[in-house]
Parts: sequence; structure tokens; C-alpha cells
Amino acid sequence: MRNVLKNIISKKKERIINYKNEYPTNTLLKNIKKLDNFINFKNEIKKRNEENKISIIAEIKKASPSAGLLVKNFNPLNIAKIYIENGAPFLSVLTEEDFFLGNLKHIESIKSNFKIPILCKDFFIDTYQVALAKSFGADCILIILSAVDKQLAKDLYQTAHDLNISTLVEVHSESEAEIALSFENSLIGINNRNLNTLEISLNTSVKLSKILNSHKNPLICESGIDSPENIKFIVENAKINNFLIGESLLTSHNIGAKLKQLSQISL
Repeated sequence: MRNVLKNIISKKKERIINYKNEYPTNTLLKNIKKLDNFINFKNEIKKRNEENKISIIAEIKKASPSAGLLVKNFNPLNIAKIYIENGAPFLSVLTEEDFFLGNLKHIESIKSNFKIPILCKDFFIDTYQVALAKSFGADCILIILSAVDKQLAKDLYQTAHDLNISTLVEVHSESEAEIALSFENSLIGINNRNLNTLEISLNTSVKLSKILNSHKNPLICESGIDSPENIKFIVENAKINNFLIGESLLTSHNIGAKLKQLSQISL
């Protein structure tokens, strides 16, 4: 997976060059000023946490390097509609183009039809991408600590703060969890997938939540959630109420029913 990560980042650098030609920074900033559909992603999750609600960030993606093609007749707007009609309070939209077959225009399309907070799930390796994501309607960006060095992570975080867009700092290990605590105004996501082996263990969330329990903003459990029992396990053992769920929803026979099943946990 390390090589996959390198390949994704290498391709992303090429994509960014093209984006910069097509959407100069000045144009992006002008477009952002015209936006009227921005939602404060972090505040919305905090509100739900204070009400002791389960929050599912339902993910829209066509494919992934680990699972291959997830959705054959992929229509992001239709999937968003199903999610929203079945109670999803947040969406995550995978926008990486080459390995996940995503597109920023998917966010734009969903935002022009629905008022819902959206996380732009991508590999952010250049501060330019923060303005780019916001200009397409994203309310939150992902900062993967295993994909960037500490300084770049801080630059992305600061740029997001300057542009008034929420951040989700993603961690996979104890050392990354320690680093993440310095991003005080960010959401922190714990990814249960081991990037070297691709194996998933929900105990990762339990273990890292102990390091992160002093963080003042919500934590999010990512990867490997496919049953109400999984959610109960995390709520009870990691004290986390927020879940980013993609593959188990997208590959189920009835996406809406699966989402309802995962959402209706009594705390």
C-alpha cells in the first residue's frame, strides 16, 4: 500500500498542475466569495455529539485500490439522494481521479441539489487544493498524516482555517495520534485500516482514542464498520459516536436500508 500511496501522490501532482492551469488561484478565490451554500462541517458534528447522537458520514465513491470497482452504474447524485432520504447527516465524496475514479464535480452537483455538509475525501498535498475543494462546494477537507510531512500538514490546516473550511486530520498509528493533538481546531479521524497490510482492526480506534481523548473536537472512526454491533463496540470502547462508512453501504443490496440499520443505535 505504501507504493500505492506513492503512486497516488505522484499522479495527484500531475493533476494539480492541470488544475492550476484551468483554475488559477485568483479565479478560485473569486468563486468562493460567490458561494452561499457553505455549511460548518465541524460545528454540525459537534452539535450532534452534544445531543449524544450517532453521526454517520456516508461515503460516495466508485472504486478503491483495495476493493476495486464498488459501484457499476455509478451515479453520485442518486447515491446522495438515497443517503439523504435515509437520514445521513453528512456525506463524504471521494474526488481522487485515477485510483478511486472520483471527480470534484460530484461535490458541485450534489451541493447544487442538496443542503448537506460534505467532506472532500482526497489526497491533499498542496495548499492550492484547499481553495479548489472549497470552490466546488466542499465544507471539509481531509489531511492524511501518513501522506504528508508535519510542515505541509500544518500549512494545509492553516490554509483551511484562513478559508473557513473544516479539516479532518486522519491518523493510523500512535505516533500520528500524538501529532494530531496539535491540530486543536480540527476533527480527527482514526483509520482502522493498516496502510501496509490493508488489514482492518476496530481495536485501532480503541487504542488511539486513549491517546486522543483530551482532544476538544470530535473524533471519527473510519473503515471496517459494517454492522450495528461494530458501532456499539466503538461507542462503548472508544467513546466515539461518529463514523465514516463507505464500502459496507455501497456494496449492500439496499443502501438505504443498510444506512438505517447502522444509524438506529440507541445510546
